[in-house]
Amino acid sequence: MDLNLKGKSALITGGSKGIGRAVADVLAAEGCDLHLAARDGVALEAAAAELAEKFGVTVEAHAADLSQRAAVEDLAAKCVGVDILVNNAGAIPGGTIEAIDDDRWREAWDLKVFGYITMTRALYRAMCERGDGVIVNIVGTAGEVSDASYICGCVGNAALIMLTQSLGAVGIDHGVRVLGVNPGPITTDRIRTMMTTKAEAEFGDGARWQEFLGHLPHGRAGTPREVADVVAFLASDRASYVNATLVPIDGGFRARRKVF
Repeated sequence: MDLNLKGKSALITGGSKGIGRAVADVLAAEGCDLHLAARDGVALEAAAAELAEKFGVTVEAHAADLSQRAAVEDLAAKCVGVDILVNNAGAIPGGTIEAIDDDRWREAWDLKVFGYITMTRALYRAMCERGDGVIVNIVGTAGEVSDASYICGCVGNAALIMLTQSLGAVGIDHGVRVLGVNPGPITTDRIRTMMTTKAEAEFGDGARWQEFLGHLPHGRAGTPREVADVVAFLASDRASYVNATLVPIDGGFRARRKVF
């Protein structure tokens, strides 16, 4: 299916690895010019060079700490003309409300919650003025469940779900769609690290980390590419009547929850 994305431009935050890099691969393959942003400048430059050579698109790398408001605003100013914004940068730690202190809570939200909000505010305005644009937020299923052992992420993701739905409801009046995806467990470096640590603690063998994922649908976690394909479709005109909602990408995991 031709997604009619050739010649469009997109900004992807957290674009050097994991889901962000997978989204970059798919959008570049569809002919999108890209702006990639992440903290790791070396990994970012390598990704940009590889994508430009492989797909023949223009790729600009922006090394930035997007937990800092000034860095987000500076990046937005450089990318104000993009057609698509993919908010993806962020990593919220697990832990109970007692385990995560105020500084760590704020640090996590500065990157994912306020980083998304600030970037969205800056580019949404320009998109509305042009009468066209798409914002896709990579959020997470934690925003739809209550889990006291991941309370910082649950509350943060819930806020981003409301941001997406509330802004999408009015943005469409100006030609701007705001929507997102809620991935379940995905095989990123972060998940591998978390599960390896858990396996080392429980089994004394980090190599057994995948045993914690056997209860998931298909007996595995999802892949970044499985998320990226959905994001690319949602960002395209093929999904022009999809707005102000978040698509779950969890293999049906949420549907398995039992009342008792």
